Amino acid sequence: MDSLNPNRSKFARTIQKVIHLRAPAKLVNHCGKDSITSHKSKKFHQDDDADDDDSKLRSRAVLQALVAKLFASGSTIKAGYAEMQAAQNPYNIEAIQVADEAVVRELRVISELKQSFLKKQLDLSLSVPQVTVLLAEIQEQQSLMKTYEITMKKLETEIDLKDSHIDELKKRLQECNQGNKMMEKKLNSSGPLPILDNLKLSAMNSNHFCQVLHYAVRSIRRFVKFMSSEMESAHWDVDAAAKAIVTDTVLAKPTHRCFVFESFVCRAMFEGFTSPNFSLSESSSAPEGKGKQRRLLFFERFKKLKSVNPIHFLSQNPRSPFGKYVRAKYLTLVHAKMECSFFGNLNQRKLLNAGSYPETAFFAAFAEMAKRVWVLHGLAFSFNAEIGIFQVSHNSRFSEVYMECVTEEAFDAVDGDVRVGFTVVPGFKVGSSVIQCQVYLHPAATVPAAS
Repeated sequence: MDSLNPNRSKFARTIQKVIHLRAPAKLVNHCGKDSITSHKSKKFHQDDDADDDDSKLRSRAVLQALVAKLFASGSTIKAGYAEMQAAQNPYNIEAIQVADEAVVRELRVISELKQSFLKKQLDLSLSVPQVTVLLAEIQEQQSLMKTYEITMKKLETEIDLKDSHIDELKKRLQECNQGNKMMEKKLNSSGPLPILDNLKLSAMNSNHFCQVLHYAVRSIRRFVKFMSSEMESAHWDVDAAAKAIVTDTVLAKPTHRCFVFESFVCRAMFEGFTSPNFSLSESSSAPEGKGKQRRLLFFERFKKLKSVNPIHFLSQNPRSPFGKYVRAKYLTLVHAKMECSFFGNLNQRKLLNAGSYPETAFFAAFAEMAKRVWVLHGLAFSFNAEIGIFQVSHNSRFSEVYMECVTEEAFDAVDGDVRVGFTVVPGFKVGSSVIQCQVYLHPAATVPAAS
């Protein structure tokens, strides 16, 4: 028995070892299975999340494709309407039908997309959404280009119409300018006064004198314009020149300087008007005779000179009374410093002093003005009535009987009293008839207080 115990003990230890070895193995197997199951579960959850993300991305891509197709269809419709509008003028029935079909087709596409979206049956799986977006963008750009081309053609057509309208207006403007020049040439020409062609000495009245006076004043204003242009070309201080002539009147506008220069020219040209020889030193300047015979000689002078070119007449009759008048008035009106400033020399004065006459545009304008004043003088002494000339002194009250204002706004700009600043064109008396003088008015408040 004692000998058998060691064997049993050995067997028991062997069994115990086997039991101990199997138990950890089972435990290891059980733990391994649990870890594998957990790993698989996590993997399944990750796959589900990835599927959800892919679904969201695809849904977003599908919506982007839907919006892109909507914008493309909208651009196509816009281009179709533009084509229909362009085909209206000139009318093109075929182009209108093609554009109408394109618009209807795109409206159907939009309607189908709307119905599919509302029913949640939108299916763009047949094509890749990114490709659909690119194709829609291409369609949209093509439609925009077509719209721009139509707009550009429309603008080009409008430009052509505007250009032709501008050309037409330029042509009309040129015709108007030519007409104005012809009218101005007629008004300022040396031709006869048509209305006085058949005038007889016995039929004369103050209305005829007014017509010739206006005829003379137009030439005075033309010469003043010429003289002002020469002042600007010579870089004169025109404001200072005007203030040197009229020192006690404030001009309402800078453009009113022309009235100052017109007043200056009228004073020089009409000085001595009531004298038969125009206050010239030579007594031969006035026709000889008395009464009706003398009036007839003045009337013949009027009729003879009103129809001639003054430069031509002066070249043929340099020593005539009219030639002496022109020479005297030019030397009085155009100062030597003025002539030198305008032309850089005194050649015109030298020619006049030598008995000749210049052939310049400036002197031609002056000679035309002088001729008309000379003609008016001849007509005045043709009347069987006393001739008088008058001007209004500064600060006088305005009278509609004797005066006419050269600026209508003088009454609109001033609510109170207005006074005479200076006389622009003198007035005349032909017997009992009064021909108003032209005056420049200013507010009484601007008149300096009397000392």
